[in-house]
Amino acid sequence: MKNDDDRKVLSERLREAREYLGFSQEDVAGYLEIPRSALSLMERGQRKVDALELKKLAGLYKRSVGYFTGEGADKESFGADVAHLARKASQLSPEDREELTRFADFLRVRKEQQEE
Repeated sequence: MKNDDDRKVLSERLREAREYLGFSQEDVAGYLEIPRSALSLMERGQRKVDALELKKLAGLYKRSVGYFTGEGADKESFGADVAHLARKASQLSPEDREELTRFADFLRVRKEQQEE
């Protein structure tokens, strides 16, 4: 049963990391040099991910291998609301993302000022 839970965590984190960065399955499959269907199976927990694939994915997604395996991942994970914002932001133009960044900075400064 533990293996099923581990595979579920791995598959969910792979999908979430890809979506967070705004990559398509086609993009990532091309990077790994595997069929898109194989990546889809990985993200559903129906295909094992070999060590070399996991290492490449961790590098692409800028996460540690431990994040995907569930070792020490809590400090790196984001809430669903942040993931949702990232997915929406990934669909914006570069100029609009810059504007969104400026707005986020404004909100952060405003909060700091309110706390003083």
